[in-house]
Amino acid sequence: MADITHTPGKGLKRLAKRDGLRPAHVTIARTLGVAIVTGEYLPGATIQGEFDLADRFGVARNVIREALRMLIAKGLIESRRKTGTRVRARADWNLLDAEMLGWMFEGAPPLAFVRDLFELRLIIEPAAAALSAEHRTMRQLSRMGYALELMTRHGLDNSEGQEADEQFHAILLEATHNELLGSLAVSISSAVRWTTFFKHRSSIVYPDPIPQHQDLFEAVARSDSAGARAAATSLIDQARRDTEITLADGNPTRRHETRL
Repeated sequence: MADITHTPGKGLKRLAKRDGLRPAHVTIARTLGVAIVTGEYLPGATIQGEFDLADRFGVARNVIREALRMLIAKGLIESRRKTGTRVRARADWNLLDAEMLGWMFEGAPPLAFVRDLFELRLIIEPAAAALSAEHRTMRQLSRMGYALELMTRHGLDNSEGQEADEQFHAILLEATHNELLGSLAVSISSAVRWTTFFKHRSSIVYPDPIPQHQDLFEAVARSDSAGARAAATSLIDQARRDTEITLADGNPTRRHETRL
């Protein structure tokens, strides 16, 4: 097993600096979390001890302890008296944790992870869209419509549009009126947001997905379960293709029109 006890690279220091307005333990947890999920710390690797981390980040040990507790709760690390703090196997990670999904897309996530993520969305969201078409309330429909309006106004290449997109998908799951599906809203909507964020870091020009969101909204509005299912499937398939193209592109400065 690897034993990584080196000082973090400049990229990690920039992350901590960029998050300067957040509580120190949250910033440090994010900095270390990004390093783990993007492969700088491999499974089995040793994380430096509290004293060294406190010195590295210029904080008190209790701040480091709080940061490490956050990572333990997400299944990323384990701490034992004799062996110290080590990165756990990937199978132990809480991969649907909303924060962790964001950390994954700070770098370039593995293609297998991206495919698994979209496979999960294809299992859940089309069925949820069909249920939403049957059970949505007028208030939920109005909220979805407002989110769609904001997406149309701002586009999806900025935080305002991405937040509206996240809300659109969260409301869609809420509108199923299925308690268990509703509990997945945070994870699914976070997956939507971070994959959209990831692809818009590239200079590639993608097909506009807002018309597909419009199709989905209209199907839900007219209580068309089959249409809602088909629209959700089409939307997710396009998002999957876009994300895989971003991963394969390998040159964020190159600009071209994708052909689907």
